[in-house]
Amino acid sequence: MITIQIEGPDIAAALRRLSSGMVQPGPVMPVVAGILHDAVMENFAQSGRPRWQALKPATLAYKRKHGYGEQILIRRGGGQSLLSSITQQADDHSASVGTNLVYAAIHQFGGPIHMPARSQQAYYRQGRDGSVGNRFERRSRSNFAQWHERGAHTIEMPARPFLKLTDADEAKIVRKLLEYLAGRL
Repeated sequence: MITIQIEGPDIAAALRRLSSGMVQPGPVMPVVAGILHDAVMENFAQSGRPRWQALKPATLAYKRKHGYGEQILIRRGGGQSLLSSITQQADDHSASVGTNLVYAAIHQFGGPIHMPARSQQAYYRQGRDGSVGNRFERRSRSNFAQWHERGAHTIEMPARPFLKLTDADEAKIVRKLLEYLAGRL
């Protein structure tokens, strides 16, 4: 059996402060949440750490045509984007970063997307000679529409984990926690 005996009011007071700092780490949790948020934003900026699987050429062409930019998982345009939905929270015992968008999980983990059979109208531009182009147009710019049938199919979405920490991110969090505990002494 090992026995440790501590004497003196200063040491006992320091240990009480240290103990209360471990039981209630509330003051450092917003800092940890900020580090988590910065790490997620860096994942978006670098298209993953390690890099995410590249977009398919057709998807990249669509993003370019519609002004969404070329970065993966970053949509510029109408509606809330995955990037802008990232929030951080902290309380007395925890720090977290996340999103409330339903489709975020398929991007984080990947997996199959089952598309049902459907029919939809596609819009084209018809030339003066009556020929119809093979490129889709916006409804407002088209002068020819045609219905198309699409059978049921499955799309395999690759995982692009945006809620991920690198070893350097984890080390930064540990360093901040240790600085906080050292400050309690």
